[in-house]
Amino acid sequence: MVSGPGLKQVDSHAAIHEAALSEARELNDILTQLLKDEQKEKALEIAYITVEHWETRTLRHAEAEENGLYKDLVEESPELENDVIALTRDHNTMRYFVKKIKETLENEGINDEVLQQFHALVHVDMFHNLEEERILPHH
Repeated sequence: MVSGPGLKQVDSHAAIHEAALSEARELNDILTQLLKDEQKEKALEIAYITVEHWETRTLRHAEAEENGLYKDLVEESPELENDVIALTRDHNTMRYFVKKIKETLENEGINDEVLQQFHALVHVDMFHNLEEERILPHH
């Protein structure tokens, strides 16, 4: 898989990240309110939608980056290899959180720990995006 032109253009790449993060924050806000209102059934439904969001928007994008953009970056600029390893580690951290959240939802249902993990995902992704945008312009 070759990375699309959008992944190599810093502005459009940043827009992809910001849109996904904005949606994730909105879902977290909805989930927070539902838990506060003790609407567990609806909260569980939104939690699964949020997992799907992370899988389809962020993690699918991450996979495309790893299979295209990151390989291209290292080929063209070998000095970026450590940065790319760190960015991939961020993706693996996000994959780990999503996996743990799914396990918790299936085994225990929705709880505050899941909400905290969704918030942690947003923070990891925010930091990751800043680092990626720092590296991309040098390219």
